[in-house]
Amino acid sequence: MSKVAWIGLGVMGAPMAGHIRGKSGHELVVYNRTAAKAKKWVDRYGGESAATPAQAASDADLVFICVGNDDDLRAVTLGRDGVFNSLKEGAIAVDNTTASASIARELYQAARDKNAHFLDAPVSGGQAGAENGVLTVMVGGDEDVFARAEPVIGCYARAVNLIGPAGSGQLTKMVNQICIAGLVQGLAEGLHFAKISGLDIAKVIGTISKGAAQSWQMENRWETMIKGEFDHGFAVDWMRKDLAICVDEARRNGASLPVTATIEQYYSQIQRAGGNRWDSSSLITLLERE
Repeated sequence: MSKVAWIGLGVMGAPMAGHIRGKSGHELVVYNRTAAKAKKWVDRYGGESAATPAQAASDADLVFICVGNDDDLRAVTLGRDGVFNSLKEGAIAVDNTTASASIARELYQAARDKNAHFLDAPVSGGQAGAENGVLTVMVGGDEDVFARAEPVIGCYARAVNLIGPAGSGQLTKMVNQICIAGLVQGLAEGLHFAKISGLDIAKVIGTISKGAAQSWQMENRWETMIKGEFDHGFAVDWMRKDLAICVDEARRNGASLPVTATIEQYYSQIQRAGGNRWDSSSLITLLERE
């Protein structure tokens, strides 16, 4: 059995850590910035909580991290009480945060400097995927390190793939978000067009979802989009953060992302309208304003 630490118990991290605890039997120490959340998690799943990330990681073979953004990630890893202050030799830090490729490479090198290891391992599947343990995990790092960590990652995933060297997981997550953004906007426009045309939308979707237009977004979001229900799924704040990372990376590598850049700005309009926590499918609201 490995000793595992988990840093960050938000809507994604809490159930992901719970799957490790419930399915593997590993010893688990958790840390959360809000201590009450850590206590609530321990009351539900068992294990222990720690006062700082460094304390949680001090004796761990694997340290999982799932926080908000680059700044949060840097704070819990390289900060005064961060994981890398106590990461033991040979330990593996696995970052499930959706962050930049540059910080992934930075932390990979910082781990190597301590004779330890780092994998960037962002996930796709949203809150429902985390709760049901069926996330898709895209990983960057060394093959031998991935082989050691994969069985534990598999506790909360249905697919875990090593893509390439450090940063490759984050770059793959960017591809994922670029593709989703275009799909959601296309679906929003299609539904809007069908509504304006007076079509029976249920019949339309029932038909075209069996053809080339089919997508996860269509299958799972068309009905709530038509009803104007956006209190579920992947929040606008998160999606805009992710797309901003994509656009920033494109500025560095020279990729052209005209649609992604436009949709990132559409999400900024939803934020200004107070829809920060709406589901990302709320793009349709911009088409239906009077």
